[in-house]
Amino acid sequence: MPLLLLVSFVWAFSFGLIKNRLAGLDSSAVAAVRIGLSALVFLPFLRFEGTSTRQRVQLATTGAVQFGAMYLFYLQAFHYLHAYEVALFTITTPLLVTLIDAIMERRSNGLFWAAAALSVAGAAVVVWKGSSASGDTLTGFWLVQLSNACFAVGQLAYRRIRSSLTALADYRLFGWLYLGGVAATLAYTLQQGAWHGFSPTPAQWGILAYLGILASGVCFFLWNRGATQVNAGTLAAMNNAKIPLAVACSLLFFGEQADWMRLLVGGALLAASVTLAERARSAR
Repeated sequence: MPLLLLVSFVWAFSFGLIKNRLAGLDSSAVAAVRIGLSALVFLPFLRFEGTSTRQRVQLATTGAVQFGAMYLFYLQAFHYLHAYEVALFTITTPLLVTLIDAIMERRSNGLFWAAAALSVAGAAVVVWKGSSASGDTLTGFWLVQLSNACFAVGQLAYRRIRSSLTALADYRLFGWLYLGGVAATLAYTLQQGAWHGFSPTPAQWGILAYLGILASGVCFFLWNRGATQVNAGTLAAMNNAKIPLAVACSLLFFGEQADWMRLLVGGALLAASVTLAERARSAR
């Protein structure tokens, strides 16, 4: 769990950087650059030995879903939703992690479901501001749910694939995931002409390097590694830890406003969800 918490802090800070420092850049091109830089970090460690062609394809496919498709659905949702609505609709990720894990493992744990529900409640307390139910909102909602499902499937799929590759360290495998993510995002940006007029300033290139190398590269690696060290209930709950942390970072570093009571109550519910998930693991 410490790895998941560390990554949540980094991602929480990254929200403010993206919102306040990368305005004007095509968002899908930004996603492709981030994943591309992430791939460059791990390509030197990539090894063919110890993995079959089938396993390499499985890893690349997992990355294409978890990183590539996730970003593309997520970015498309902004055409239909306000930013706060996108944030609100991502809180279902813990429930999707729990549901997909139950389907994969052909079992269900009531405490895990309770932990996921508490996590959703905690995040909702922080971000809920009301939302209309127009056709655009519903379209955006389902796009975000597809994005959430891609991220959930990727985490759980990596856990399963990793269990059959015990001879290799995670950093030897992760390049395959990023190559899959690069293929998905690059294909989309080329088809959409997203690179036309893409000219970041030197400062923006520095932020892109930070986001690509640390927030996407190192942190996605640490997140998936952390996902192999906890049960599905804890993993589900931790998927929402970044939301109150992001609010706190916005208050402390970017001068934004938030309701402290919402933040405290939401954080308490999230902490309770992780505690409940850990109790479920002990019971098993």
